[in-house]
Amino acid sequence: MEHNLPLISILAVGFGAALVLGFIAERIKLPALLGYLVAGILIGPATPGFVADTHLASQLAEVGVMLLMFGVGLHFSLGDLMAVKRIAVPGAVLQMSFATLLGMALSWWWGWSWGTGLVFGLSLSCASTVVLLKALEHRGVLDSLNGRIAVGWLIVEDLATVMVLVLLPPLAGVLGGTEQSTAAAAQPIWQSIAMVLLQIGAFIALMLIAGRRVLPWLLWQVSSTGSRELFTLSVIACAIGIAYGAAQLFHVSFALGAFFAGMVMRESKLSHRAAEESLPLRDAFSVLFFVSVGMLFEPSVFVDHPWRVLGVVAIIIFGKSLIALALVLAFRYPLNTALTVSISLAQIGEFSFILGGLGVSLGLLPTVPA
Repeated sequence: MEHNLPLISILAVGFGAALVLGFIAERIKLPALLGYLVAGILIGPATPGFVADTHLASQLAEVGVMLLMFGVGLHFSLGDLMAVKRIAVPGAVLQMSFATLLGMALSWWWGWSWGTGLVFGLSLSCASTVVLLKALEHRGVLDSLNGRIAVGWLIVEDLATVMVLVLLPPLAGVLGGTEQSTAAAAQPIWQSIAMVLLQIGAFIALMLIAGRRVLPWLLWQVSSTGSRELFTLSVIACAIGIAYGAAQLFHVSFALGAFFAGMVMRESKLSHRAAEESLPLRDAFSVLFFVSVGMLFEPSVFVDHPWRVLGVVAIIIFGKSLIALALVLAFRYPLNTALTVSISLAQIGEFSFILGGLGVSLGLLPTVPA
């Protein structure tokens, strides 16, 4: 039998290293996810010894993102989202705008063009919903008002980032990058924006109209068989299947597709059971998400460009947090809400890497800092 199997290797070594280092982190009173990140660094290409398949790791991490966002949807109703829209929508848009300007200012100081700075600033402006969820769950405040505001804020950021990802290729030439020759890129900008809004709206409408009837009915039918395995399988199949379908048919991200699938499934009386049955798998794959992030670590950047790294970290941790703090207080919310949201945004997420990768492919971001 062939023993050089990259999928089994990454599961065995990744889970094993995450277990040991996560345990050590908890013993010294640190979050376990820090141990998961260190595990990713150790099995990544930047360190000697075993090197995991980064392509496989990123796909496994995507499954973790889908399952985590599905779990959030199971606890987050449309009413919760609408209840925080007064602060989540304008707050997210303004925060992303100001954070992008900070990134552009920093890149201008480095001598980069304005188009490069725009993509760089946008990459810094969005945060990871997955990281936020783990932090809120660790503190036990996910279902609080502050937690719902923070989650709603980042959901709006995710929607805005999806639009940016679709609009960036047709705008590449204007921003100083490589012109795209596809038919989608050749159409007017207003048509691209309208198409993005139409696709997102069509997916949400389909989920709210058809999904609210079909998914609860499906869960009930599977539950009536009395098979626990089938019930768990139906939950996972719905989460991943809808996320995949949303990405393929409506060009919505996997994460947002899974989130709306969970939010619609929440209408079922069996939603609590669905959350419990899927929890172990969600936790396992979320570990792989953080391990895959650790695998991206490149220590030579600290040596070659220490001040640039510090400047980026300052924007992420202090700049974004202070902007969010000021915005929440300006909307007349209490200080504890402002602190929760501001701390939640002191990080970047998977969309940051996706935006950065797209910027490189379009000739808008340099692969090596000048």
